[in-house]
Amino acid sequence: MKYFLSIILISYTCLFLSTCKHEKAKVNTSVNTLSIIYTNDEHGWMEPTENYAGAAGITGRWKARDAYGTSDDFLVLSGGDLWTGPAISTWFEGESMTEVMNQMGYDAAAIGNHEFDFTVDVLNIRLQQMNFPFLAANIYEKGTETVPSFAKPYIIKEVAGVKVGIIGLASQSTPHTSFPANVAAYEFTDYADAIEKYAPQVQNEGADFIIIVGHICIDEMQSLIPVAKKYNIPFIGGGHCHQSVLLESEGVVLAQTNGELREYIKIKLSYDEIKNNTSIVSKEKIANTGTEVDNDVENTVTFWQTKVNEALAENIGYCSSPIEQSAVAMGNLVCDSWFYTFPDADISITNSGGIRQDIEAGSITLETIVGLLPFNNSIIKLKLSGTELLDCIDGFLLGGMTTIGGNFLTDGSPIEADKEYTVLTTDYLYSISENNFSKYDTAPENTSVNYRQPLIDWIRSLNTDNLNPLNNYLDNVARR
Repeated sequence: MKYFLSIILISYTCLFLSTCKHEKAKVNTSVNTLSIIYTNDEHGWMEPTENYAGAAGITGRWKARDAYGTSDDFLVLSGGDLWTGPAISTWFEGESMTEVMNQMGYDAAAIGNHEFDFTVDVLNIRLQQMNFPFLAANIYEKGTETVPSFAKPYIIKEVAGVKVGIIGLASQSTPHTSFPANVAAYEFTDYADAIEKYAPQVQNEGADFIIIVGHICIDEMQSLIPVAKKYNIPFIGGGHCHQSVLLESEGVVLAQTNGELREYIKIKLSYDEIKNNTSIVSKEKIANTGTEVDNDVENTVTFWQTKVNEALAENIGYCSSPIEQSAVAMGNLVCDSWFYTFPDADISITNSGGIRQDIEAGSITLETIVGLLPFNNSIIKLKLSGTELLDCIDGFLLGGMTTIGGNFLTDGSPIEADKEYTVLTTDYLYSISENNFSKYDTAPENTSVNYRQPLIDWIRSLNTDNLNPLNNYLDNVARR
């Protein structure tokens, strides 16, 4: 009898130990770890620059430094604005950057305001070429609750055995920061309301946890912390403002890069299946300054470099020293060049946001100017009285006049309240009602001349070279 009891005791002990071992294994394997690689505002900067390694360099660094591509535990995400920047992207309306980002392995991107630069028709063409979706839970066809076909509110992606819900947000400023006519059919609604609408749906569809990718700035990201906490959202990625941000607030990581593939952010998260919670393991910001290069991405970039050279290699001038994007001389250069094509005009008005990069020292090509002024904006002519003119110039770059010490034309004569002036601006600026142009001239002349063309023609006319550089013709005097 004792022997029989001993056998039972030993059997029970073995069963208990086996069960404990199984439970221990279950605990150990219930925690899954995954990594998010995050960029935003790439703007077509696929080529290496003097300080940064471009698309091939950043992908090479992901692989060499972070072991990207060796397992299925990575999510590669963008906060939007994939294109509109250097000519290698702009001239091909984003097709080149689409191919590069496909090769880099992006899983999803928030839809940025510059995704609409080439019209929704072109956006839909890009979507057919893309291996990943655009996300936006807060875009609707006007007057409806219908999400437009070019955007998904969310996706659920399985990574490292974890189902991650990814909700996208588009900037509410999009109707003002892209060409209004291109987005006139859509409304961009409140961010928190969008999350409140879709987060329960994503959870019901089986997501283990949710993250946010948005084309939104740091203050907007911070405003979403309460709703993020409500739905146990550990990560909010941003964009649009090119702010280098990496911080943790109330258990939520907020991340945004300074754009143009100059850096990336890597967030490592762990998810405990038993406890059903997510933890932040690590967060880091890494500069794209490595020497590693992904050969496949590099070959694709080289292909598009050849294409843009074929189209835009023509030399039109020479610069002895750089002209910086934000320099007074740059704004004056662009505004004054319009008078070359329209000598009958009195004043030119444009926005600094339409000037997108420096003019580097050396040869100036068509590629340089397309990168400098990348938008499909046309110059329009308005007739404004002096009073109306002064109500339209706040915050803009000016040609033909100054506001320093009073309001004067270039020849020194004062702006007269009742006199009519011929004014040049862009159709983009005219189309934004807050700028007041359309308030005073309801039927302006659209010249159909792209805002970059006068600059190209004027530089050509100067015949600049190393002995007669463009710098000799710059006006460095502020006008306001």
